[in-house]
Amino acid sequence: MAEVRPYYSEKGLTATFYDLTTAMDPSLAGDIDIYRSLVPAGGSVLELGVGTGRVAFALAEAGLCVTGIDLAPTMLVQARAKLAAADPQVAARLTFLQGDMAALNVAGTYDAVICPYFGLAHLPAGAAWRNVFAGVAKRLKPGGLWAFHLPSAERMAQAPATPPDRPVFQAPLDASGRRLSIFIHARSAKPGVGRFDQIVDHVVMGPKGQVERRARERISYYAADPAPYALAAGLVLDRPAIDLGGVGAIHVFRRD
Repeated sequence: MAEVRPYYSEKGLTATFYDLTTAMDPSLAGDIDIYRSLVPAGGSVLELGVGTGRVAFALAEAGLCVTGIDLAPTMLVQARAKLAAADPQVAARLTFLQGDMAALNVAGTYDAVICPYFGLAHLPAGAAWRNVFAGVAKRLKPGGLWAFHLPSAERMAQAPATPPDRPVFQAPLDASGRRLSIFIHARSAKPGVGRFDQIVDHVVMGPKGQVERRARERISYYAADPAPYALAAGLVLDRPAIDLGGVGAIHVFRRD
């Protein structure tokens, strides 16, 4: 039986191919423009779950200063490699730190705090969410916005079973014919407690169809109404939730 590793683990493949899979994910279309629209020209952003810098680099290229934190070293290795190769003016606007969004330890205040692509949903709703919201409130300037992307609990609960031998994603890796295939090995839903689990297989196939590398990882998402957590942290709703790809929404709250 294949070993099941945590998502973004050092021996997994999720982080390795994160940029490839997110670039081809239609459910993320337009999210960077939404986050950019929340920040004044030349403003500052704190990004929680910055990953490989997919959003952070785009915001920095638009003239914003971005501090990004992430818990996964595998993701930050890629972000810092891209930082070393970036245009110096863009790189000067970016800072990457390893840290836990539920125990924020960053200085200063920001025009916006963002958490893209289901980042908050990796944490169980409850104490962890309360800590995130409280930490965010302390890091926001007056009038600053807290924007985060959550999956739709209804869509996750109703997701159809996928045969484990049928790929849900395929993409070429190079001109030789190597390709990446992703399979859903297993899926389970506990809507009553707002928890949804998937075991995902990443398989790298060689040009002759041989398996070069395989990794099995578990990902868990948690869903809950964010409004009570915002209220407890002293934040108010800024606008209705913004649908993103029909599978989730960006929620925006404000510090008055």
